[in-house]
Amino acid sequence: MNIQLIRNATLVIQYAGRKFLVDPFLAEQGVYPPFSPSLRDDQMNPLVGLPVPVKDIIDVDAVIVTHLHLDHYDDAAKQLLPKDIKMFVQNEEDAVQVKQDGFVNVEVLQENTLFEGIQLIKTKGEHGRGEILQRTGQVCGVVLKHPEEKNLYIAGDTVWYSAVQEVIDTHQPQVIVVNGGDNQFLEGGSLVMGKEDIYEVYQAAPQAHILSVHMEAVNHWALSRAELKSYATEKGMSDRLLVPEDGEAYTF
Repeated sequence: MNIQLIRNATLVIQYAGRKFLVDPFLAEQGVYPPFSPSLRDDQMNPLVGLPVPVKDIIDVDAVIVTHLHLDHYDDAAKQLLPKDIKMFVQNEEDAVQVKQDGFVNVEVLQENTLFEGIQLIKTKGEHGRGEILQRTGQVCGVVLKHPEEKNLYIAGDTVWYSAVQEVIDTHQPQVIVVNGGDNQFLEGGSLVMGKEDIYEVYQAAPQAHILSVHMEAVNHWALSRAELKSYATEKGMSDRLLVPEDGEAYTF
């Protein structure tokens, strides 16, 4: 498999001969208002531009949308993606919205969805802890499996909690992508994984390489790449934790 970070949680993944686009956030730099109230309320989103041409990003076989927040599925994606492309979403509610956006080939992920011989397994996530969950809503992740590939777990917008442990225990992923920017509002705590959460993943999956994405691309990030790399060195997990720059790709 080959995993390329585009920006934020947007990934292009080549897996078992097929190409997936995950969480398309495709606008030009600075066209959306900041997420508020939070850090950098004076900065427009996205904070950075796309590292590769859009035409290369959308040249895929299928799209996986873990949830419909702007930084995972934006107006630019709705306009730029071909309306007949295969779209996988987390539930019927999201499917209705994506169909209203004009897409005609929309499927809800299940615990055992098949696409071109690839198994797609929807996983649970919690987009924060406590009362903030009423604001953030439902999200998912996905496990990809194929006999000729390593198991890949894309955790999505979730903090570390028991269901993430269960996915790791059940599916034994050798590659895990976490959203690790510790994004948060001024109140309510972390919305996605911070460095301690990522360390929990590292300890829970001693067989896995871990990629931390969803970093430094929208205004409410709280964990920088530099801080995470420093923490990884301190905790002795630099051997298996990868912190890609936008546009960077890895092959497993």
